Amino acid sequence: MPKSHGARRRTRSLLRSSSTKKGLSNLLVEYSPNDKVVIKIDPAQVKGMPHRRFNGLVGTVTEVGRRAVTVDVNVGHKVKKLVARKEHVVRMEGS
Repeated sequence: MPKSHGARRRTRSLLRSSSTKKGLSNLLVEYSPNDKVVIKIDPAQVKGMPHRRFNGLVGTVTEVGRRAVTVDVNVGHKVKKLVARKEHVVRMEGS
């Protein structure tokens, strides 16, 4: 069988779902531009999932849509623009 090179390879422990239920409160948060957020991938929701290399990084919201937000994340000396659904984004404490 040929080796898989998919976007979610080697993520068995990284994208393990927690035993606690998240509920709807995370989806009802209103984001505005210049909010600091943490990319926290929800493995149960596949739609709008950013790449696993961005899991745990902090970024700033630039645009807000109905279901998704656009986040600028610093990776090395570059600024990457991510489009992620609200299930995968958590507002940072204290901002």
